[in-house]
Amino acid sequence: MTLNFATRARQTAVAAAAMLSFILITFQGLDPAYADMKIQEVKSSSGVTAWLVEDYSVPIVAMNFAFAGGTTQDPAGKEGLTNLMTGLLDEGAGKLDSEAFQARLDDAGAEMRFSAGRDTLYGSMRLLADRKDEGLDLMRMAINEPRFDKAPLDRVRGQIVSGILASARDPKQAAELKWSEALYGNHPYARRSEGTEQTLDTITADDLRALHKALFAREKLTVAVVGAIDAETLKADLDKLFGDLPEKPSLTPVADIQPKLGQHVHVDYPLPQTSIQLVYPGVARNNPEFFSTVLMNQILGGGTFSSRLFDEVREKRGLAYGISSSLVNYDHASALSIDTSTRADKAGETLEIIRDVVKKMADEGPTATELADAKKYLIGSYAINNLDSSGAVAATLVQLQLEDLGIDYMQRRGDLINAVTLEDTKAAARKLLAADPSVLIIGPGPTAISDAGHKG
Repeated sequence: MTLNFATRARQTAVAAAAMLSFILITFQGLDPAYADMKIQEVKSSSGVTAWLVEDYSVPIVAMNFAFAGGTTQDPAGKEGLTNLMTGLLDEGAGKLDSEAFQARLDDAGAEMRFSAGRDTLYGSMRLLADRKDEGLDLMRMAINEPRFDKAPLDRVRGQIVSGILASARDPKQAAELKWSEALYGNHPYARRSEGTEQTLDTITADDLRALHKALFAREKLTVAVVGAIDAETLKADLDKLFGDLPEKPSLTPVADIQPKLGQHVHVDYPLPQTSIQLVYPGVARNNPEFFSTVLMNQILGGGTFSSRLFDEVREKRGLAYGISSSLVNYDHASALSIDTSTRADKAGETLEIIRDVVKKMADEGPTATELADAKKYLIGSYAINNLDSSGAVAATLVQLQLEDLGIDYMQRRGDLINAVTLEDTKAAARKLLAADPSVLIIGPGPTAISDAGHKG
């Protein structure tokens, strides 16, 4: 009798729990302990490189990979093309139509996923070790021989269009599109990743085949594998999966851009709550000041229950259920964003308080105690946030490669964070937060909000 993945997963639940406990106990959130996780660099005969972590505690293999070129590669007038393609890669490949492909996938006890980011196309597979070859053969077909048959194309396109039409009734969706256009103008980052009803209607199977040919190549491919597989076996599997792809992708160049600041975008809707978003300059991931900015942001609003914005807006005044700040990093743009929602009649007051908190951070910077606490949290939480399953480890290793951080990054990360001085974080605050941000208001908004939006 053949067991499906769900059945096998239940049988290995105890082992999986043991694996998670091992990860948490071993790493203890302390970066020096990451040395216990051996990451091997494996290179196949076709030149495909992967990072591998062998782990035989659970009979599962997790593979994540990424190709350069996401939704920014959609041609003008064909917005939504990349997103649609990712929805079709497991809907028939090789000699198998959609129904046959899905049946074989279920029988192999495998999970396969594809998704499109702005700059990157992602894929992943989770396999039972003793059915690995069956699952990888299906992934090989999806990567190399997608069919893009009419029936699944029409069905998946219809599902996306249904979502677009449903979101059109959501004022926040319309506002977010207006906001993206205000920040990024006619840059690809301003476009809807899922496209529109009109652009999706123009997409043909030939468009999908052309995009697949342009993006799926070995040169800018990133792979990570975690689980019950050794390096020599992985080398052969990498060649089977990716060895027949073209060497180089054919990517449309994307210009660097910074969000346009100093704008006030107000989308007035009769909502019970008003959403507020502020955008400040950001810092690129490869900038030497990155960790100074990360720590400053953690103190400002990155901490879920322990940031200045949370204390002032939520704890002291009860103006919002939650508020946060985050660093946004794309390949060609960076920003620092603050987000919250509040009662419509409190929107002006909330925005004014946010402005005051930001100004104080820009003028004075963090305190030594705040910096020490932020360092402790960022170092201690990394394993729990990024390494709590084989799939999470594989995804993390792909991201480290995409960001060109080096195979020893997890050993070095704690030292990089601890090397940041109080003056470094103060300088980051002055540099980014002294700028006049762009402000988005969604919901009822009296004139007072606009006035508050330009205070300080």
